[in-house]
Amino acid sequence: MAPEQRLELTRRQREILSYVVGEYVATGQPVGSKHLVEQARLPVSASTVRNELAELEARGLLTHPHTSAGRVPTERGYRFYADELLDHNDPRVGAFPLDLSALRREVDSALQVTTEMLSSVTRLLALVSAPSLETTTVRHVEVLVLQPQTVMVVVITSTGRVTKQVFVFEEHVDQGLANWAREYLNDRLVGVRIGSAQLRRQLDDEPLSNAERAFLDVVRPAFVELADAEQRLFVGDTAGLLDDVPDEDLVLYRRVLATLEKRAALLEILGQTLDPRRPFVRVGGDFEHPAFHDVALVGASYGLTNRVLGAVSLLGPVRMDYAKAIRSVRGAAHELSRFVEDVYEDN
Repeated sequence: MAPEQRLELTRRQREILSYVVGEYVATGQPVGSKHLVEQARLPVSASTVRNELAELEARGLLTHPHTSAGRVPTERGYRFYADELLDHNDPRVGAFPLDLSALRREVDSALQVTTEMLSSVTRLLALVSAPSLETTTVRHVEVLVLQPQTVMVVVITSTGRVTKQVFVFEEHVDQGLANWAREYLNDRLVGVRIGSAQLRRQLDDEPLSNAERAFLDVVRPAFVELADAEQRLFVGDTAGLLDDVPDEDLVLYRRVLATLEKRAALLEILGQTLDPRRPFVRVGGDFEHPAFHDVALVGASYGLTNRVLGAVSLLGPVRMDYAKAIRSVRGAAHELSRFVEDVYEDN
């Protein structure tokens, strides 16, 4: 349990903190007690509000610039605010403008469409981690002779992912042998889960001629080593992300974009144990990696009823609209889960 969750605040303090965060996210300007009384219509005096603001500051949830009497949220304040949103989240998932019905079984396309819609709706950097290959089965295999001693093996998985590997043989490859391999591999491997013991048995069990066995031994990594492939991260369209960003926020957003260079670290964060029933929020200091100390990550898992396949997330400045971000990732994850349920039902 995070320290912020153990803080005991009164209802009025929570309301004031929520309003300060909302106003500062919207305007970027410190929020003063007078403004709170007038705009939030709090049924108390400005002096009472000032006392409450001072108490919130003493607890490390607010601070104030030296040149202003107004307050701004601290990283701890944002975290407390976000945790409050998660604790009081509506169990019903709101509608999200994402239609994946035309994509059939192509999961990769669905993931990319999801990131682009999320980025468009929120103006934040959308990230979706793809399911691991171990969750898929073989749909089709192609064996292509590119040159006399060079063969390409193409594997199409049940989720539409395509992998290609090239193998060089010591001697010329007979086209008839390559044709046999294509038919044999499709007959034996279609419908078999990637990385499974069954797949290995299918490649080993049947007695074959020396030439056939030698050919399969060379191309075997195209199937056995697929499960070790790095999990992929789909990223929303970043080209227009900075178009509507105020000048004072450009530095923050450039830092956000720079974190894309740390994809391995992002995948590690998104691959941590996820609760399929609850979105997550990570703020600044929650991250061990220093590249993420100035950003926040809001996400939700997607997948099957009994299995998480990945995470839908938004990466942005710590000063982001957390309520909108949480609603958006929940909605997108819900639509993506509906889509993959259909894809994986026979998988």
